[in-house]
Parts: sequence; C-alpha cells; structure tokens
Amino acid sequence: MQAFFQFTVEGLTIGGFYALVALGYTMVYGIIRLINFAHGDVFMVGAFIGWTVLVTLAGTHLPIVLALFVALATSLFFSGALGVVIDRVAYQPLLAAPRLSILITALGVSLALENGVLLIYGPGFLTYPHLLGTAGFTIGGVQISYAQTTMFVISLALMFALYLFVHRTFIGTAMRALAVDQDAARLMGIDVERIIQITFFVGSFLAAAAGMMEGLYYTQINFYMGFLLGLRAFTAAVLGGIGNIPGAMAGGLLIGLLESYGAGYISSRWTDVFVFLVLIGVLVVKPTGLFGERVVERM
Repeated sequence: MQAFFQFTVEGLTIGGFYALVALGYTMVYGIIRLINFAHGDVFMVGAFIGWTVLVTLAGTHLPIVLALFVALATSLFFSGALGVVIDRVAYQPLLAAPRLSILITALGVSLALENGVLLIYGPGFLTYPHLLGTAGFTIGGVQISYAQTTMFVISLALMFALYLFVHRTFIGTAMRALAVDQDAARLMGIDVERIIQITFFVGSFLAAAAGMMEGLYYTQINFYMGFLLGLRAFTAAVLGGIGNIPGAMAGGLLIGLLESYGAGYISSRWTDVFVFLVLIGVLVVKPTGLFGERVVERM
C-alpha cells in the first residue's frame, strides 16, 4: 500500500500537467470543433520561454521567487499571444473550409513550431536551473516533496479558476453560447472571432503553465517534448469527454495515475500501451467519454 500511495502522489502531480493541456484541447474543440494538434507544441514553447528567462536572470541578483514569477509571467503571456497568432493566421481563414483542410493545417503548425524551436535551441536537451530541491514531508511512509504539493495545488487552482471563468463571467457565457450555436451567438451580438481568440489565449496560457512546471519538475526539456505529452493530454480530453471541461480535468488526472501505476507495477516501456488499452475499453463502453454527453445533431 505504501508503494501504491507513492505512485498516486507521482501520478497526481503529472496528471495535473496533462489536465492543464487537455483543457486547451477541449475548449477549442467545444467551440470550433477543431482538434488543435499544435497545442502540445505550445506547451513545449512555454517551457522553452520559461527556461530562456530563467537562464537570462541567473546572472542577476534577483531573489529566486521573483525570478520564477517573471519567467512564469513571460511564458504565460507570450504563449497566450502565440495561441492567438496561430488562430488568426492558420485557423480563422479556414473555419468555413472542409474540416480536413483545417486539420492538415493544425499538423503543419505543429511541425513548424517543433522545427522552429529545433533551429533556435538545437536538438539536445536543455537543463532547467535546479530551484525546487527535494525537501518535503512524510505521511505514513509516503514521501511527498514540497515541489509536488505546490505544483498540484497550482494545477488545481488554475483548473478551478478556469471553471469559474467559464461559468461566472460574461466572456465565459459567450464561450458556452458559441459551443451551442455560433450563428445564434452572432445574432445576439457576440463577437465570435474575438471570443475564439480569447479561447486560444486561455488554452495556450494553461499549456504554458504546465510546460514551465514540467520543466522545473523534471529539469530537462527538448523540442520534441510537446508531441508525446500533447498526445497523452489529447487522450485525457477524449477519455473525460472531449468538449467537457470537468471531464478534461478528471481525464488528465486519471491518465497521470494510469501512467504512474503502469510504470510502477508493470514497466515504463509499457506505460502507453496500458493507458491506451484503458482508453479503448472506456470508449467501447461509453463512446462519448466518462463525462461526455451524447449530442443530437440538428438538421
């Protein structure tokens, strides 16, 4: 049982990262029915921006907490702006085009971001400054570091803030209106293009937060890190019910737990096999995902 709880702590930590990225997938899909395959690479760009700022500030005398705050704020802002640029340049002109066209464009944007970072930073791994340490506390023989606790709390806080934003603000109400019927929302005076841009900004904002936290947690990043994590986060969104925000949160945490249990009890080499077998099993029983609802198409 001690090992089980230890794996649970690790799974919840990385599950928080998956959940934050999965929220971006599910928000964009819920509004414009697009699987944004470039979203995982926005996560990667956020990690690199954070690394760049931290390394730049390393030679100054700024306190560690302030340096982390500056790096995080810079990463979140520029990654959010990147999401808006991607929407304006690559997706908005194709919203009326066949779905296949915009899907291929999303794959092209993903490759462009990966290779752009490859050209700028090179193919090797970059190491984040070791700022978090391994200090922590023990509960029932289970080691829990302060870094794990802090990151999990931050992930939960961001998820809860997003839920309140979507359900308690005017912009969030407009997002939910777009998810139901864009034409009706436009007739009600909602600026559809602006709301879509805000959706991309918020989703990229959350992905960048996850990217920087993963960089600090694992201390190593590379240009390809967004592909695999993006795939797992997309799996989390599908598992929870694509287009459903609470489902994306739960799906991300569940994928993190499945990955941790699979690596701990079976083998890290079989982690993805274990995760996708569970996904297939859930979708066979409930094709809309754990929290998804069947939608009746209007003729």
